Amino acid sequence: MIRILPFLLLSIMLLATPAFAQYDEDESFRNELSYGINFNSNGGLIGGVFIRSTFFMSERMYQFGAIEIVEVKHPKEEHYIAALGEPYVYGKKNYFFAIRPQYGRELVLFRKAAESGVQVNAVGAIGPSIGLEIPYYIDYNFGGNGTDIRTVPYDEKIHSIDYILGSDTVFRGLGEASIKPGLHGKAGLSFEYGRYRESIAGIEVGVAAEYFPSKPVIIPLSKNNNLFTSVYLNLYYGSRK
Repeated sequence: MIRILPFLLLSIMLLATPAFAQYDEDESFRNELSYGINFNSNGGLIGGVFIRSTFFMSERMYQFGAIEIVEVKHPKEEHYIAALGEPYVYGKKNYFFAIRPQYGRELVLFRKAAESGVQVNAVGAIGPSIGLEIPYYIDYNFGGNGTDIRTVPYDEKIHSIDYILGSDTVFRGLGEASIKPGLHGKAGLSFEYGRYRESIAGIEVGVAAEYFPSKPVIIPLSKNNNLFTSVYLNLYYGSRK
């Protein structure tokens, strides 16, 4: 069910024409710019970041363009500590990041008062995904005697856990990234608050689905998927005019 829920909710938002109470134009805005951090069930401590620009359409509907950058991790990732104290993920062959340009709409369910209160919006968005598969570099003790230590991309066919001394940052393999195009969609609810009309802050919670025709390989000795589903939470802050 979670795989189709984002698309069902988005369709309902776009097709619904509910009747609402009398609208006060002074409580609306023409443009809003917000940004924040993302937490999701496929990411780590912090899943990613995003920025969004929202525009007025009608008294209860707004449209927005946004871009998210998130890391997608394999559920089997497990951190180890090497003999010299350096951390690494054994079996990891690639980092995988998703860049998500998206178009979406917000439907105001409950409008807050002009100067305070909480506003509840239904949110839905779809768009392409640009997947970046980036080689995972490890520090490896070739020969095991400490005389030939090199930083190389992990290869499950030749690298043993006994001789891994740690890992390098994602920037080491960034120039060797391969691109995997895909699609994504999400749906959720946002809870927005703010004491002034010019600024807002809030949280957004929901579900997301993302599909890549070419399967990303994160841990080659485990099952890797084309379809990723997740629950997410966004914390955001912004300004409007």
